[in-house]
Amino acid sequence: MTDTLTSALLNNPQYALAIVFLNALCEATVLVGLFVPGAVLVVVTTFIYSQGIATIPEIMSAAFMGALLADNAGYHLGKLAGPKFHESGFALRYASKLQKAENLIQRFGWGAILIGRLLTAIRSIVPLLTGISGFSAWRYLIFDILACAIWAMGLGLIITGVDGVIG
Repeated sequence: MTDTLTSALLNNPQYALAIVFLNALCEATVLVGLFVPGAVLVVVTTFIYSQGIATIPEIMSAAFMGALLADNAGYHLGKLAGPKFHESGFALRYASKLQKAENLIQRFGWGAILIGRLLTAIRSIVPLLTGISGFSAWRYLIFDILACAIWAMGLGLIITGVDGVIG
């Protein structure tokens, strides 16, 4: 599979940034992100950068946009599902845990959004829970832009660090 991806990127470099965008989008999409490891994005972006297919700012921008789109889709899905979600069997079964999560989001909103963006295990769930909790859409957008920017810069640092070790 690695050889196929390598060949595809080398033969079609015009699609490299779209692949970065889609990978970041998938890893942050509600539930899908639980099955798409962040390491895949690091490996793909490091290869793209090391082959000179795209620059670090281009890679960071594509990853930032994919992450921001997925996070905000998850937030708005949570906002839409919020009232009905609280009445679902799942929510009733785990009411105390969900209430604790919502209280943390309400109390430490910006921190929960930032930490949620940086931790792969919960990256795709925090936006949904933030929307369900009734967190302000404008505040969420501002904090998520900041969180995605920090995350994208971290990705850029990882890529250059990995490439420096390999190269």
